[in-house]
Amino acid sequence: MSKALITDYVHPLLISGLEKRGYDVDYDTSINMETLPERIHKYELVVINSKIRMFKDVIDRAPLLKYICRLGSGLEIIDLDYADLKNIHVINTPTGNNNAVAEHAMGMLLSLSNNLLQSDRQVRQRIWNREENRGWELKGKTIGIIGFGHTGSQFAKKLSSWELNILSYDKYRFNYDPEWDFVTQVAQEDILKESDVISLHLPLTKEVRNLVDWNFINRCKDKVIIVNTSRGKVINTLDLVEALEQGKVGGACLDVFENEKPHTYSLSETNTYSRLFSMGNVVLSPHVAGWTFESLEKIAQVTLMKIDLTR
Repeated sequence: MSKALITDYVHPLLISGLEKRGYDVDYDTSINMETLPERIHKYELVVINSKIRMFKDVIDRAPLLKYICRLGSGLEIIDLDYADLKNIHVINTPTGNNNAVAEHAMGMLLSLSNNLLQSDRQVRQRIWNREENRGWELKGKTIGIIGFGHTGSQFAKKLSSWELNILSYDKYRFNYDPEWDFVTQVAQEDILKESDVISLHLPLTKEVRNLVDWNFINRCKDKVIIVNTSRGKVINTLDLVEALEQGKVGGACLDVFENEKPHTYSLSETNTYSRLFSMGNVVLSPHVAGWTFESLEKIAQVTLMKIDLTR
């Protein structure tokens, strides 16, 4: 019987589904990059999330491997060229959690624009300060979406009835279907010049690493709002913090960060993140935008469907 290894928390549907397809499943969420190399040789299929990296050194230890299944969308943790050379199917599941990410981005933006986090804290302390918590409306604003793939397009769909001017830029997507007639395709430079809010929906590649730096920010409108639910390394954190402090950026909604392991912060990172975390005009969450009960099940469904398509 072929063996499968699941290295992260999954919906039970994925375990039972793999078993129905003839796999002997080892479900071990304690697996990490130290222990994986000694066990990977036994498996035909491995299910991973962000803590596991499937690069050449690990793949070479897995002579039976036929499937690498990524929970979620990001493929920067897999050597795709080498996997292809080894005839290994790489499966990811961006349609499993794209709605969750879009809803989360919308929630963060509404929380920021209406001062909901500050208001909540004050009311709990019996502080009733209405004027200090006066918000601003999305209606009539221009929102620029950089990256119009699975999550960017879903975010646009959420905004479609909010009476906004929605712009999008995607280097690799052209000629949108008629369902996206409410979205205006523009160059990235137009996004920067015209947008009140810029939302990032990008895979992490070399060409977008540190995309949002001082050079990017200086070409934006004053007081622009930056939303990032994609990958933390798309933004240069120090540049963003300084732009927030100077008022060039009016606020930020961040679900992802350059370093998502606070216990590993260097002295400079500790300083930078302390400054960020002290700001009242940011809304922050711990990389959970795609992390809903519904997406957990849908990711399992999409994974199984894609396995079936390749068998």
